[in-house]
Amino acid sequence: FRNVTGVQTCALPILIIVNDFCTDNTINKINSRNSNIKIVNNTNPGLGHAIVNGINNSSNEYIAIFMADLSDSLEDLERYYKIMINDKNIDAVFGSRFIKNSKVINYPKIKYLINRMANNFIKLFFLTKYNDFTNAFKIYKKSTLLKLFPIVSENFNVFLELPLKIISRKYSYKIIPITWNGRKKGVTKFNLQEIGSKYIFTFLYCFFEKILLKKRN
Repeated sequence: FRNVTGVQTCALPILIIVNDFCTDNTINKINSRNSNIKIVNNTNPGLGHAIVNGINNSSNEYIAIFMADLSDSLEDLERYYKIMINDKNIDAVFGSRFIKNSKVINYPKIKYLINRMANNFIKLFFLTKYNDFTNAFKIYKKSTLLKLFPIVSENFNVFLELPLKIISRKYSYKIIPITWNGRKKGVTKFNLQEIGSKYIFTFLYCFFEKILLKKRN
C-alpha cells in the first residue's frame, strides 16, 4: 500500500489510499464507506505511479505523503498542516529525522550509515541546509506539486525527486525536526541493491536540471 494524505481546512483530513497492486487482504479491511477515505487503484505498478495517482486524485490544497507502515508521527503531520495554513507563502514543509530535537527509534545501523552518507552528499551538491531528502514524509501545496510534473521516478527515488525539484526551482520550504519509528512488524519493500541505480539517475537528472535552470537565469 501507498498512502497519500491530502489535508484541507475542514474538521477531518481526506485520506487517499493508493492500492499499488496489493496481494493480501488489506484493501478489504478498509472502511471505504467513510466519506473521508478515498481508495484509488494504481494503474501502473510502482511507487512513483502511486504517488502521481494520489496527487491527481486529491482535490485538496495541501498534500502530505504518509507511508502506511506508520513510521512517521501523526502529531508531526498536524504540525506540518498548521505551518502551511499559517504561512501561505510556503510551498512545502520538509521534516528531518537528523537535526536538533528530532527523534529516531529502531533505525537499522547499516541503513542509517548509508542514509547519512547519501543525504549529506546530496546536501553538499545542492548547497542546501536540508539533510533528509529520501524520507517520504513531507507536505506540499498541490498547486506546487503539479508544477513539478512530469514525475520521472518509478520507485522510492520519487521521494528524492520531489524535494530536489522544490529546491532547484527555488520554491519556498521550511525544515522542522520530526520523530521516526522503524517498523516492528512486516517487511519493507525498500531494497537498496535493486533501486540504488535509480537513486543515482534521479540525483543526476535533478542536478543537471539545476545547472540548466541556473544558466537560463
